[in-house]
Amino acid sequence: MQGKENSIKARNRLLASKVIKNLQSRKFEAYYCDNAIEAVEKALSFIPEHSSVSWGGSVTLEEIGLLNRVRQGSYMITDRDKAQTMEERYDLMRQSLLCDTYLTSFNAVSEDGILVNIDSVGNRTAAITFGPKSVIAIVGINKVCKTAEDAVIRARTYAAPINVYRCSCSSSPFLHSPQKTPCLINGACGDCKTDDCICSYIVQTRMCKPAGRIKVILVGESLGF
Repeated sequence: MQGKENSIKARNRLLASKVIKNLQSRKFEAYYCDNAIEAVEKALSFIPEHSSVSWGGSVTLEEIGLLNRVRQGSYMITDRDKAQTMEERYDLMRQSLLCDTYLTSFNAVSEDGILVNIDSVGNRTAAITFGPKSVIAIVGINKVCKTAEDAVIRARTYAAPINVYRCSCSSSPFLHSPQKTPCLINGACGDCKTDDCICSYIVQTRMCKPAGRIKVILVGESLGF
């Protein structure tokens, strides 16, 4: 078993080296961490104390404990989950577009350094594209795909159906609970136009402007969807 684990780690590091080099060629700041613990510390090192911080929906950020660390830190936080009404929740998401640091993940990344995200209402993709001074993205090695086309396919046919199911099972009064999408019914993307569709915005981020604004921390573990 140790030989298997060492082989996986070696492969992950080699692949990450290629992806990071290509991300850097597109003006992203890019780093590799062997595990989530290292990734959390790396991310926190980029966030100045007393600065404003927010984030979009991300299973990765939750599962690695980064959001809890930020909540416990000396930061000015805009947290949409503190909202009491849907109107307040949307106001907080709009405020997030002006924060100093925005935390996120990506649904997929191609080997040549193109980042892909799918969004329902567009708050996350909007913040990644423009607004916050700095964007920090934590991405598991499981999300690396051969090409940009493969990355979009992964986002649509793997990540999105799982997220639809997650949302449908949520008890949150503010989390959209899809019921009628093809992927919820049979697990496969149907390229739907239903009211419950969460694939409203499919954004490829192929260059970082200004250079270094988006920091990508690639982790040698399977994280998120």
